Amino acid sequence: MCGIVAYVGPKDAAPILLEGLQRLEYRGYDSAGVVVSNKGFKVRKVKGRVADLAQAVPARFKGTLGIGHTRWATHGVPSDVNAHPHLSADERVAVVHNGIIENATELRAKLEADGVVFASETDSEVLSHLIARTVEETSSLEEAVRKALKSVVGTYGIAVLDSERPGEVVVARNGSPIVLGIGEKEMFAASDVAALVRYTRQVVHLEDGELAVLKADGFHTFASGGLETAKEPLTVDVEAGHYDTGGFEHYLLKEISEQPETVARTLRGRLDERFHIAHLGGLNMDARETRSFRRVKIIGCGSAYYSGQIGAQLIEELARIPADAEPASEFRYRNPVVDPDTLYVAISQSGETYDTLAAVQELKRKGGRVIGIVNAVGSAIAREVDGGIYLHAGPEVSVASTKAFTSTAVAFALLALHFGRVHDLSPADGRRIVDGLAKLPDQIEEILKQGDRIRDFARKYAGRPSIMFVGRVRGYPVAREGAQKLKEISYIHAEAYPASELKHGPLALIGPEMPTVAIVPDDELLDKNLTTLGEIRARGGNVLMIGHREPDAKLADDAIVVPKNEIELDPILLTIPLQLLAYHAAVALERDVDKPRNLAKSVTVE
Repeated sequence: MCGIVAYVGPKDAAPILLEGLQRLEYRGYDSAGVVVSNKGFKVRKVKGRVADLAQAVPARFKGTLGIGHTRWATHGVPSDVNAHPHLSADERVAVVHNGIIENATELRAKLEADGVVFASETDSEVLSHLIARTVEETSSLEEAVRKALKSVVGTYGIAVLDSERPGEVVVARNGSPIVLGIGEKEMFAASDVAALVRYTRQVVHLEDGELAVLKADGFHTFASGGLETAKEPLTVDVEAGHYDTGGFEHYLLKEISEQPETVARTLRGRLDERFHIAHLGGLNMDARETRSFRRVKIIGCGSAYYSGQIGAQLIEELARIPADAEPASEFRYRNPVVDPDTLYVAISQSGETYDTLAAVQELKRKGGRVIGIVNAVGSAIAREVDGGIYLHAGPEVSVASTKAFTSTAVAFALLALHFGRVHDLSPADGRRIVDGLAKLPDQIEEILKQGDRIRDFARKYAGRPSIMFVGRVRGYPVAREGAQKLKEISYIHAEAYPASELKHGPLALIGPEMPTVAIVPDDELLDKNLTTLGEIRARGGNVLMIGHREPDAKLADDAIVVPKNEIELDPILLTIPLQLLAYHAAVALERDVDKPRNLAKSVTVE
């Protein structure tokens, strides 16, 4: 959630740190700070945006070694004092930290009993004082950090400087990502590759429990016990331009508009038109093993969870294997029964979502077979699972997920097709799904052309305090995702219900002040959905229908008509208008579309 950037090399560090922090703004934060080393530390930190920090950094803020941070508050209110970096009392050690120190209260009490005076309310400041107490007793900063971390319980991604050991940065990871960037006689580190791609595409991902020492001429990595580890750099397939708005007003609109291309990338090379199956070599399982699974359990958080609900429906319909989805944040705490006949699927755009990663690790400890559907190559979940599907959707910068959500739903369609053809899906039905998937990019493009009309609807409904979303069976997870998008970026209260559940309670809310967005695909449940619209209209409720045909004016005030695909694939298309509806409502209400309040892109804390 927070952002870390570190640099060591021949150049002036401050501009590199500030530019890197700016590229990490999408992760969500409320304060920012930098420290550079040049005969002691120079520190600037502010409550507010990276632009405010840049204004606070003076011209003579020189140093070829430094670390920077954007903070998302967990302990202590957003303030200049609580912003990172945190220095030890003697100002010898500087630390930036992502994550949560769970035993911070206990450690703080011990340090205060020994006379340490804390400057902030944060859990992170504990680290600077712990390392300062060990740094004089050890032969290296790496050893001091490793020794201090032995007393820490919790998650962390940290970068550490010692003013008396110039020329090196020590970074460490446990549950919060750290990526090293390898340059020409310079080294970088960050919590996300986005901060590095302007300078290098050669990266190394640290594993949990690993530390690294960075100097201008290279790096060394170590396990928590001190043994050196061997790490091979990989080349990331992203460029700095992928993190620009590309002429769009917001990243979110750019990413919605990219979906014809990103869906095509997710499909590329994976559709077999001869045997009507999906090529998914990354699953690392043959047909015999695929047939051995009797159930599929899907786990994810937020929009990933809702895409998992779409995926479960696809798998049950096409492969006839029982499947269901569950929030990873709940799954990991309920001591689940891990069945050897169940295939577990973990979903995460970033591949670093902590709740999902922890659930994967618990499943692996219990012998579960886990595959991943992730967007970020080389991410923690991608490295942890037994196989999986990369989305290839490209970097997603806006906090609200759009193109990654759609590509995840497409990936599930591929997985369902693959499983179905290995089981009992006929060649004719396989051909039908392959042809339907191939149509998706052009159909999404057709929906995007309705942007102006959808904007008008968004403006019409943006002033309402609450909006109900309803859908039935295939439409219900679409409704849930639509409500999520609207509430997270426009701050309009929205909730989603199965259309059949309205009469069991929520119908009491319906009236002139509570409009309903109804997902009405042209499937076997069409008549039942139209009956629901009649129930809403009879109680004075306004209806915006998302479906495949223009409705009777008695049943809906407004309608957005999307192209028809195969009924199993229609939910993928029905989500696109809801993304545009949420975006235009947020713009109409003058919200910070790409960085909604209280939220972060990559949720790496519990």
